Amino acid sequence: MGRRRLLLLLKPLDSYSFHQSNIAAASRSINPKVLQFLDSRHRVHKDAIEFCRSILQKNFIDWDATFCNNLSRPIQNVDLVVTVGGDGTLLQASHFLDDSIPLLGLNSDPTQPQEVQELSNEFDATRSTGYLCAATVKNFEQILNNILEGQTTPSELARMSIHVNSMPLSTYALNDVLIADPCPASASRFSFRIRKDGQSSSPKVNCRSSGLRISTATGSTAAMLSAGGFPMPILSKDLQYMVREPISPEPACLNLMHGLIKPNESMDVEWYTKEGLIYIDGSSPVHPVQYGDTIKVACNVHEMEPS
Repeated sequence: MGRRRLLLLLKPLDSYSFHQSNIAAASRSINPKVLQFLDSRHRVHKDAIEFCRSILQKNFIDWDATFCNNLSRPIQNVDLVVTVGGDGTLLQASHFLDDSIPLLGLNSDPTQPQEVQELSNEFDATRSTGYLCAATVKNFEQILNNILEGQTTPSELARMSIHVNSMPLSTYALNDVLIADPCPASASRFSFRIRKDGQSSSPKVNCRSSGLRISTATGSTAAMLSAGGFPMPILSKDLQYMVREPISPEPACLNLMHGLIKPNESMDVEWYTKEGLIYIDGSSPVHPVQYGDTIKVACNVHEMEPS
């Protein structure tokens, strides 16, 4: 086996910390157990980072490490990217990868069911879900060895390509996109239709709603499921869309408010609100749109180590 080069992408250590100037004020106004909980999360995450580094050093693997918020250009010249954090860290990393570099997520701070139960009457003690993460510190070394020895091969997951006014955005969505007015209390006006091989395969649907969400199979168990969508097989190349809270939809269009976009199809959206934002995989990155813009979404793929 040739020598492999690996990049560790880390969730920032300050994600769980109060700024020093706010600690005194926070300690007066916040339940002390919340501060202890955040401190515990910080320590667990930091320990996970050090553990990963020790495993890589032990196995004489060539590696570099950087925090995700330091990324500013596409990742190149590595054989594997390992994220240490949660799903958000993995999603952020995916925006800097093309389809040639596999991605492995390590959940550095998994939720502890007993802790959640003990503290449920005081605050939400949920830690990291890590749905997209195949590893934890308990199995990281074994999974890494299986990958490097070729015993585990990456799965190809669908991503979304996004075009605005026929120009492609540089970021692919691994989870979902939300197209909506910048103010969550404002209505969005838009129209959409499904196209197959460049030809319309559905009627034009005119909408007033709180926005439009489109998810991959990976994202179908996240916000889409919470909004009333359905989970999809993770290797599916279909996209699922849902008009959010449609206002007085025409009866003939009711069954078109929620559906699938097949791999050989795309969705064309015409935006008729003064302003709008395309949220990609959460709150960042964000791309602005304005009245009259056209948006096209379609399927792509990316390799990720299976969970």
